[in-house]
Amino acid sequence: MLVRSLLYSVYFFVGTLVLMILLSPAMLFGRSGAMAAARLWARIIMGGHQVITGIRHEFRNFDRLPKGGAILAIKHQSTWETIALMPHIGDPAFILKRELTWIPLFGWWLAAARMIPVNRGKGASAMKQMTEEARARVNAGQKVVLFPEGTRRPAGAEPAYKSGIAFLYGELKVPVVPIALNSGTCWPRKALVHRRGTIVAEVLAPIPPGLGLKEMLKRLQADLEAGCDRLILEAAARGDDLPPSALARVDALKAPSA
Repeated sequence: MLVRSLLYSVYFFVGTLVLMILLSPAMLFGRSGAMAAARLWARIIMGGHQVITGIRHEFRNFDRLPKGGAILAIKHQSTWETIALMPHIGDPAFILKRELTWIPLFGWWLAAARMIPVNRGKGASAMKQMTEEARARVNAGQKVVLFPEGTRRPAGAEPAYKSGIAFLYGELKVPVVPIALNSGTCWPRKALVHRRGTIVAEVLAPIPPGLGLKEMLKRLQADLEAGCDRLILEAAARGDDLPPSALARVDALKAPSA
């Protein structure tokens, strides 16, 4: 997989640069044009990922996403979900760190697509601004997308959920839809070499509005972790080339309970 992974890295970076330049006139049509271009970029870049690396992509139950505004809580293990899910989740507004908007060209696209940047150094004021922007988006029927652990975690690693999603849930009063995945088994964070297998993303049952914040966060973590555990066990049963963190999780799940 080393040669395939290196070829894909070249394809990813060169292809992204070329497409950002060629598709830049789409920004003249505002957010709708930028999002249409972004979905096309995602399909081309992820199509290349499957062809070059031989890794399959599978999307389950995405037809069950709510029609109106909602919060999508996505497990974050890899770069994969930040790109591959975009064409499958309607009209998303990703919550992301403000520093990403400073990247030349890429940041312009983020601004044109009207993603929701957060200045994490401003604490409570940043949270208030993010909440108001997110409220406007769900009221317009958009999906607000965030990663409840805040950063990428290895497949099978201990969960590290933050309280921000619970706060947003309490303020927006819309369903939270968990999306489980196993992307870190094939495209591990900070790894040069991709691993043979199938990446699966699965929409789980939505969590309705109205629960207590602690209850919601506890349920979200339980549902997402159970979904990801199931996908890791499936990958092991298929014979996917799992990284050490995922193998350790498989062993723990299969170990007899005390």
